[in-house]
Amino acid sequence: MFAAYAARISPDDPLAGLELGELPEPRAREGWSTVTVKAASLNHHDLWSLRGVGLGTDRLPMILGCDAAGVDEHGNEVVVHSVVGQTGHGVGPDEPRSILTERYQGTFAQQVSVPTWNLLPKPAELSFEEAACLPTAWLTAYRMLFTKAGVTPGQTVLVQGAGGGVATALIVLGKAAGLRVWVTGRDEAKRARALSLGADAVFESGARLPERVHAVMETVGAATWSHSVKALRPGGAIVISGATSGPSPKAAELNRIFFLELKVVGSTMGTKEELEALLALCATTGVRPVIDSVHPLTEARDAFERLEKGDVFGKLVLRP
Repeated sequence: MFAAYAARISPDDPLAGLELGELPEPRAREGWSTVTVKAASLNHHDLWSLRGVGLGTDRLPMILGCDAAGVDEHGNEVVVHSVVGQTGHGVGPDEPRSILTERYQGTFAQQVSVPTWNLLPKPAELSFEEAACLPTAWLTAYRMLFTKAGVTPGQTVLVQGAGGGVATALIVLGKAAGLRVWVTGRDEAKRARALSLGADAVFESGARLPERVHAVMETVGAATWSHSVKALRPGGAIVISGATSGPSPKAAELNRIFFLELKVVGSTMGTKEELEALLALCATTGVRPVIDSVHPLTEARDAFERLEKGDVFGKLVLRP
């Protein structure tokens, strides 16, 4: 079957290890289902995999891709929850939790095999392309806002970095929940797009804000860390789910964190139950993922290049 996969690890030039070509179809396995992929979406996790983060050379070739929507062997339209081993379903009792592409082949192929427990019904209201955007970036945003941040309607959240898949999800979901959403970004066009999605205000990266906020949604990392800490009101929270600009800020801001009793909260992906709730929210409210563009799987390299350059607003989707 045709697939986009990591053939080599290259920390400094991740796309050097990306290959497109034929790989074996998944083998039948007890307790697992094979899904014919109709749509899959890219995440920065795919670039990190090509750099060797969470993926060793002993597991190559590894089909990339965490997210997918498709049809199972019984003809059911399904969405794939990409966290394998979350509750032990389909794996050994001592196997650690992992995300597709770390221990098991991913979704950038004509077929993907996952534990049957990991499949959720695709709502009829969502297209395959829309549903394929939800299991990583949108689930991450859902958990950050509704499980980790502790914010309530009417409060203000700051989203660092307009344009990425998680950032656009945070804007749309935050507005749907009645939050006041502020967004920063380096690019004027992306700031304007954030406003069009419902952001209440946009600012250049690092800009002084009119007032301090209740929570900051942090996916950028080192480049925005100090600004995130300084943007918080006393007792506020930074929720971190990524560090695309690097994990080591110049200053940790420890004095400000303890003196103002700030909370620093990590957040990774989400549970199957949270994904189920997110799917229901989208189906019943009309909230839809922001899709930058849809590409055939044969043009996956072009999509990866755009992701690496940051030349996206919303999700990049691949269609086998």
